Amino acid sequence: MTLLGRGETAGREGRRAALARYALLPLRVFLGITFLYAGLDKLTDSAFLASTGPGSLGELMRSVRDSSAVPGLVDLALESPVGFGYAIGIGEVAVGIGTLLGVLARVAAAGGALISLSLWLTVSWSATPYYYGNDLAYLMAWLPLVLAGAPVLSVDARWSRRRRGRGRGPRGRGRSGRGGRRFG
Repeated sequence: MTLLGRGETAGREGRRAALARYALLPLRVFLGITFLYAGLDKLTDSAFLASTGPGSLGELMRSVRDSSAVPGLVDLALESPVGFGYAIGIGEVAVGIGTLLGVLARVAAAGGALISLSLWLTVSWSATPYYYGNDLAYLMAWLPLVLAGAPVLSVDARWSRRRRGRGRGPRGRGRSGRGGRRFG
C-alpha cells in the first residue's frame, strides 16, 4: 500500500497490465509492414521474377546453392524460380496483411517464421559471423507473435470478444435474461 492508498497502486497495476497487452504491437507493425513491402517489391520486380539474369531469383539461388545449409531446398526453388518467386512474394504479402490486421495472427506469424527460416537456411546461411544475416533475427522476432498472437487492435481480438459474447442474453445477463444461471 502506498501513501496515497490503494487507488494509486491499483491504477499503476492497471497501467502496467495495459502496457503489457500492447507490448508486441510495435513488433507486429514493423514485421507486418516489412513483409508486406518485401512481398510487393518482389511481385513488382520483373528482374527478380525471372529464371536468369542479373537480380533474378534463379541467379540468386544458383549463387547460394553450394553454401546453403539445405541445398535440396535451393534445388526445389531452381525447378521453377519464377513460380517460387511468386510463392514467396504472395506468402510475404499474406503474412504482412495478416500480421498488420491481426487476422489469424498466429498462423500469419508462423508463416513469417517459416519464410524467415527458409531464407536463413538458404540465402543467409553463409553470412559470417552469423548475426550479419538478418533472416535469423526475423525468425526470432516472429516467435513472440507465434506464441502470443495479436491480442489487441486486431480482427482476432474482435472475433474473440464476439465469441465470448455469444451465449449471453439481453444485456449480458446469461441466456435466460434473468441475471442468474439457467438450469433445466
